Amino acid sequence: MVLIIGAYGAGKTEYVRSLGYPDAALGEAVDDGKPVLLHLEALVRQRPDGADALADTLCKKEIVVCREVGNGVIPLKKEDRTYRDAVGRLCVRLAKEAASVVRVVAGIPVAIKGELPCALR
Repeated sequence: MVLIIGAYGAGKTEYVRSLGYPDAALGEAVDDGKPVLLHLEALVRQRPDGADALADTLCKKEIVVCREVGNGVIPLKKEDRTYRDAVGRLCVRLAKEAASVVRVVAGIPVAIKGELPCALR
């Protein structure tokens, strides 16, 4: 599994497409049978207390994409802090299991663990 992280609008989805994944391979659900999961942070937002239970299934995906939500000012609302912490803890767990972790900054992929994945053949 490859974990791809980055800020909103940083080019994460475009990077996944550049690896050869068509739009039909991109999903937003854990058990949709698609090799790529986009918007992990949105899944966690729905149920932060169940985020940890997603890890084993997510590790079976080829690529998991998550927007960084832990930067900036600490949220005032407890539920927002809980959500942000759950995303962070889940990404830490996924990063430990991932073959590589890629951070996309201004459309540029940077490997922070392992190597950049090759395009599909």
